[in-house]
Amino acid sequence: MQREEPGPGQESVWDYPRPPRLEPVPERITVELGGKVIADTTGAYRVLETSHPPTYYLPPKDVDMEQLKPSSGSSYCEWKGSASYYDAPGKPKIAWYYAKPSSSFTQIANYLCFYPSKVDKATVGGETVKAQPGDFYGGWITSKLVGPFKGSPGTMGW
Repeated sequence: MQREEPGPGQESVWDYPRPPRLEPVPERITVELGGKVIADTTGAYRVLETSHPPTYYLPPKDVDMEQLKPSSGSSYCEWKGSASYYDAPGKPKIAWYYAKPSSSFTQIANYLCFYPSKVDKATVGGETVKAQPGDFYGGWITSKLVGPFKGSPGTMGW
């Protein structure tokens, strides 16, 4: 693995902490699906974890919840706890949330995190994000971020 050096105004995912850190996001975040904006907020949080692009958690009050239905199944994060999912028409498990996150992440209780690979468009501060490689982690990649990123082929053991 060859670490990329960040340029001016960039962050390296290799400088992110483990265990992960939660921080508020000052930029506007939007998510589009089916040709319409289904989420628009300036009240998001992001989770920063070594080797991962950030995941962005949006308050449910800023999400068109009529476009989503609770999904079956759950998963578990060693840092945040038990996650549940939402489906959209034709898009299973498009977003996840923690109803009762661990004590370090209580600010994001019930906030939604969308997989950028499963929506039409997601933006941070007006910039369209790229999805983290693979569909397991759901990180959001912008031009302000350098890797390499976990999720690419050959990185699962990192």
